[in-house]
Amino acid sequence: MDDTRWMTSGEGHPRRWAILGVLVVSLLIVVLDNTVLNIALPTIQHDLGATQGELVWAVDSYILVFASLLFTWGVIGDRVGRKKVLLIGLSIFGAASAICAFSESAGMLIGFRAVMGVGGAAVLPTTLAIITVVFPPHERGKAIGAWAGAVGAAVALGPVLGGLLLEHPQWSSWLTRNDWGSVFLINVPIVIIGIIAIIRVVPETRNPQPRRLDVPGLVISVAGLVLLIYGIIHASETKEWLAASVLVPIIAGILVITLFLVLEARSDHSSFDVSLFRNRGYAVSLVAVSLSFFALSGITFSLPFYLQILRGYSTLIAGLCFVPFAVGQLLAAPRSAKMVSKFGYRAVMTTGLVLVTLSLLGLARLQLDSPLWFLLLVFFVFGFGMGNVIAPGSTVMQNVLPLARVGAGSAVQNTVRQVFGALGVAIIGTILATQYAANVAPVLDDLPAGVPADVKDAAGESIIATVAVLGEVGDAGLPASALAQAQAGAFEAFLSASHVTSLISMTIVAIAAIIVGFLLPYISPPTKPMERGVAPVPSNPADELVIHEAESYGEEVVGEYVDDGGPAKE
Repeated sequence: MDDTRWMTSGEGHPRRWAILGVLVVSLLIVVLDNTVLNIALPTIQHDLGATQGELVWAVDSYILVFASLLFTWGVIGDRVGRKKVLLIGLSIFGAASAICAFSESAGMLIGFRAVMGVGGAAVLPTTLAIITVVFPPHERGKAIGAWAGAVGAAVALGPVLGGLLLEHPQWSSWLTRNDWGSVFLINVPIVIIGIIAIIRVVPETRNPQPRRLDVPGLVISVAGLVLLIYGIIHASETKEWLAASVLVPIIAGILVITLFLVLEARSDHSSFDVSLFRNRGYAVSLVAVSLSFFALSGITFSLPFYLQILRGYSTLIAGLCFVPFAVGQLLAAPRSAKMVSKFGYRAVMTTGLVLVTLSLLGLARLQLDSPLWFLLLVFFVFGFGMGNVIAPGSTVMQNVLPLARVGAGSAVQNTVRQVFGALGVAIIGTILATQYAANVAPVLDDLPAGVPADVKDAAGESIIATVAVLGEVGDAGLPASALAQAQAGAFEAFLSASHVTSLISMTIVAIAAIIVGFLLPYISPPTKPMERGVAPVPSNPADELVIHEAESYGEEVVGEYVDDGGPAKE
């Protein structure tokens, strides 16, 4: 028998901080995996002979499936129990990770990365939903701040771990026959530890009145997202945004997604609650967080190439360059709740977005010989700004949701955020590829006439392909001075293309800062029940472990949503 008096006391679960620690560890491995892979992209491209488009798919196949299934897993968690869903998701994620380590082709890697996305999608909304249930409203800001800080730290520490593993390929090459298999195998023991801790510490929670699963909505949303992302990534192969094979799937994807939103708005059991966007506080916060993730995902995809190829850093040193980002996140996110209590959500989030904008401007000014301290400072400012956006924004969105629907509700914000992350990788990766191909063309045209045209075309695929071709041409007798000049031209072409992507990301985040600064309404942070003049409800012990939070908390919501689902007067 479990003492569940905490459900009605207003004080939260007595072991809520231990639960938070376990959930953060479970989430870390899911988030960590993306950036661990990013630092390994140059190595994977070399070993598997992957094209730039296949590299983007290796990242986006995971994100795309992840984003598509978030709200589905959220609804399933509400129905069958979030703890069960969390365990299922981690098991799928761990098994697929192990298989990815043995990939012998880019197609195999892309396919099992998608399977990893199936498992990962069960983890993110479930952890946030459980946090919302076990913490009382006045502590959710601090808890979500710690959660967001850990997510941000994982984004930055992933390259460090990836670099360390790639520096010691012998740790896995004897088993996987490649130098990068360890970036996937490392997931397995962490998943096992997480599963054991969840079984021992995390309580089961579910919605006693769950909604039906929206299967048609799931199918339509996946179809729309796949068409949209495919069209964008295909542009990196055609090098023409206006090609019919690019425009047709993009337009079709937008139309299908629009149809999905219309149908969800009219459905009586929608899994994607479109009505949440009527709340200005929720919608504006979601814009801020999603556009920030767009910029972050695009930058973390392109920067490893700058650090490893242009600057010549080892994988470990390149990974360590992301540590200041983690430090900034860890300093800002957990403290953002205190900053919000002093200055309000609007001021804190706008300041964070301005800092991200400035950091992206700094990245747009990077040169081949920029001092390392400048790069590290830019990364720190980037992380510090993100910490002051993601944590407060996530807190606002969680506090406007009825507790009985936190699984599906948190999945909405995470779905949109991950979709924008996938778009960030696809759009920034594609612009980088197309812009680089255009910039490097004159350099390749100056190569000796004896170099075949198809070799020159292949060299324009990516900076790694260019360096490989130049090495082959050099071995064939190209003078060292001409080779050095061609390589310098290729590096400059890549740097110029990366500047374009940084400026695009900067503009997008600057727009988000303006939206938040002018449109985010005043929302008072939650306070303790007694501080609001509300006495705790007397409690009775429950005979079940399952926590029916709708029965214990009712439909209490803190922020702009009140118990009748309408906007509160602030």
